[in-house]
Amino acid sequence: MKKTVLITGATTGIGKATAFAFGHKGYNVVFTSRNQARGEEFSKELSAKGVENTFLELDVTDEEAVKTVVEKAVAKYGKLDALVNNAGVALGSVLMADATTEDLRQMLDTNVMGVFYGMKYAIKEMLKTGGGAIVNLASIAGHNGLLYTAQYCASKHAVVGLTKGAAIDYATMGIRINAIAPGAIKTNIIQASIDTGAYSEESIAAIHPMKRMGTPGDIANGIVFLASDDCPFMTGTTLFVDGGYNAQ
Repeated sequence: MKKTVLITGATTGIGKATAFAFGHKGYNVVFTSRNQARGEEFSKELSAKGVENTFLELDVTDEEAVKTVVEKAVAKYGKLDALVNNAGVALGSVLMADATTEDLRQMLDTNVMGVFYGMKYAIKEMLKTGGGAIVNLASIAGHNGLLYTAQYCASKHAVVGLTKGAAIDYATMGIRINAIAPGAIKTNIIQASIDTGAYSEESIAAIHPMKRMGTPGDIANGIVFLASDDCPFMTGTTLFVDGGYNAQ
């Protein structure tokens, strides 16, 4: 029986690369986005590559909608083997005291509560079928402080906490829960910060010992590894894919 993965926020950047990577490994790919038109277009791309896939429109801040998406994935493919909590936002690249309360609230709703909802309902389904693997998108900002990102750092530190705590809860129940911490990756989120003038591409690349930004494919490969049977003794950990940043 083919394995099934559910990936949130999967029509751009890391999520899109991750969907292709799982598809290449033979998974059924269920993916979500808030943008229906973009989701439908990406579904056609996946199908053209021979990937069995299902697109479901989703705002991860809506708990009932997350529950429904998980249930639909299981209803269609029989079970859920892996969940990738990828959907996230980064807002307000400014000094903390200049940040808006609304930006922080939105990041907490998406980056933390969205991850919590996904884990909650995926775990309930995985327990019915013998287990599974969850990969949460953290960040180097989930383990470090970074300039102009205090609010984002707070949200990603919370993702790491959820990952560790839940991993302990389900360590003997067949469910592995890990996080991945990308360095700066060439995505729309990073580009938005560059466009505001908060950073330049050169300055972002320079913070990594490898002196370059990462690609979505770099992260997708790590996510597929964490979700696979190749690391059965890994849970509650964070895999750094950051060009050496965290080794400094």
